[in-house]
Amino acid sequence: MSFFSLITTMFLGVLFFIIYFSVSNFILDYFIRLKKDNFEYENVVRVLIFILPALLVLFLFIIYPVFETVRLSFYDKFGRDFVGWDNYVWAINDPNFRRSILNNLGWLLIVPTMSTFLGLIIASLADKIWWGSIAKSIIFMPMAISFVGAGVIWKFIYDYRGPGDQQIGLLNAIIVSLGMEPQAWLTISIWNNLFLMAIMIWIQTGLALVIFSAALRGIPNETIEAARIDGASEFRIFLSIIIPYLEQTILVIWTIITILVLKVFDIIYAMTNGEWQTEVLANLMYDWMFRGGGDSGRGSVLAFCIMIGVIPILVWNLYRHKQEQTV
Repeated sequence: MSFFSLITTMFLGVLFFIIYFSVSNFILDYFIRLKKDNFEYENVVRVLIFILPALLVLFLFIIYPVFETVRLSFYDKFGRDFVGWDNYVWAINDPNFRRSILNNLGWLLIVPTMSTFLGLIIASLADKIWWGSIAKSIIFMPMAISFVGAGVIWKFIYDYRGPGDQQIGLLNAIIVSLGMEPQAWLTISIWNNLFLMAIMIWIQTGLALVIFSAALRGIPNETIEAARIDGASEFRIFLSIIIPYLEQTILVIWTIITILVLKVFDIIYAMTNGEWQTEVLANLMYDWMFRGGGDSGRGSVLAFCIMIGVIPILVWNLYRHKQEQTV
């Protein structure tokens, strides 16, 4: 998109909302004048004018696609003939699907845990050194990079040129300088998944760091000073005061990163394209939905599985939110 097209799109978008807001207020005032002092009627009109468009957008781009995805999962690759549970049976018996599930579980266990842990440790230590703000800024920088951009950067780090060629990959250059043989890191089964996870951890640690830095400032200094006077070590203060105080923040960060991990696609697509046993559900879904003529039935099954993985996390967060409101 050119700069002129970008400016034009922004201008038209802002102009549309200004016109919509002005017309909506005019309609609201008109209906209110019809029935003065009727607050219930006024609230109904206000909801219809200002919330109904948002509900329509929600229906068109979220609710309807969900039901359409579920429907297509029971049809053939063209979405014409009903095949019942055949696509689900295929998924259960497909070795690539089972491997993708295992890879997704690995990502879910390692990436949110390591990102949250590193973000908390760095946020706690950075406030104790004079150059902590600089360190936090550097660690947060990867958040400004797209997943594809991060994949390209790390592809140079893992680059492999053969045992007789000069290594331009940082990791292999270090290995060669130590007198060892270079490795094609992204082709080594199991380990290659860990190398890909490192990229996501590198990006999401910055997110955790920023949120934890803000949350740490909310801990009363009097509590920490009292613990120090009582003879508590810094490690004991961290375990007994800081972590319990940040429990809700830890859960929020872990949830955000977990949802991102469930949808991970870009990094794997840019780095390995799902080869060498690195595919996850999103990559497998993309392959079945858009490659080789496409198969909307099997692709929809995989998309539905990703959605099923996200729903329990969302339900659990809503449950905790309601609990907090009742306390």
